[in-house]
Amino acid sequence: MSESPSLDMSVRVGGLVLKNPVITASGTYGYADIQPVEAMAQLGAACTKGLSLRPREGNPPPRIWETEAGMLNAIGLANMGIERFLGESLPALKAGGVTVIANIYGESEEDFASLAALLGGAGGVSAIELNVSCPNVSRGGMLFGRDPSMTSRLTRKVAAASSLPVIVKLTPQAEDLAAVARAAQDAGAVAVTAVNTFRAMAIDPRTGRPRLSTVTGGLSGPAVKPIVMRMVYELAGALSIPVIASGGVMTGLDAVEYLMAGACAVQVGMAGLLRPQAPFDILAQLEAHCREHRTSPAALTGLTRRLLSE
Repeated sequence: MSESPSLDMSVRVGGLVLKNPVITASGTYGYADIQPVEAMAQLGAACTKGLSLRPREGNPPPRIWETEAGMLNAIGLANMGIERFLGESLPALKAGGVTVIANIYGESEEDFASLAALLGGAGGVSAIELNVSCPNVSRGGMLFGRDPSMTSRLTRKVAAASSLPVIVKLTPQAEDLAAVARAAQDAGAVAVTAVNTFRAMAIDPRTGRPRLSTVTGGLSGPAVKPIVMRMVYELAGALSIPVIASGGVMTGLDAVEYLMAGACAVQVGMAGLLRPQAPFDILAQLEAHCREHRTSPAALTGLTRRLLSE
């Protein structure tokens, strides 16, 4: 897609400038290998499937179930591991001009810091996204992102281990989401992503057994969009750093709504699983909306709050 010089689709995420606000969500586009790198380079950024220090097979099937308005998943953070990513995937992404945001997770603060150091020294990665929905094994399995102090320590440690900008992907399981987000902000995060999937379950009425092998999983898709919209709006009013919206972005107008709520960019997840072309369609629809209304993504960001304050 070519962008007209008269239409500025670029957005800022901290010091990082993206050519447009459409990002593929972690876990939904592999390592940005679903489309040719030349195509991926047209998007604002590609967020990788979560990376750990060692490869993981994830949970046994069944681990995906489609709901009436979304999808449950219990993939279990399956991934190729950081070494294979650096050796096999990153060189092609770098050569193709893809803006790469590397999503990482670990079982301890040291794991996260080691991953950040490896990515920071590799070149070709523009930012790191922390998956704080992971259990900290040294703290009895409590999620990093449920506790502001744990989020703060983790963010500081990762920021110190690499010069790459740090984005914190928030978990909706936090009791006080704004407090966790402020802790990430104060610890050096350049942005937050709102939010990871919602804990949920489904049961087979014929057998009485859960649809997923893990009993519960993460709900994503259109069903969570109104909830995430409220979270994005509240976070945008509570923070001085940008908010990236993630939750049920299926069309360009969904992206417009999230921008108006205060997001600086959107991540496309479930839509990309259903249709690999979806992120590009969403970008085209967003661009068409901006042309029709003589506006830009940057101008749309926070519009609802500004209107309410008049």
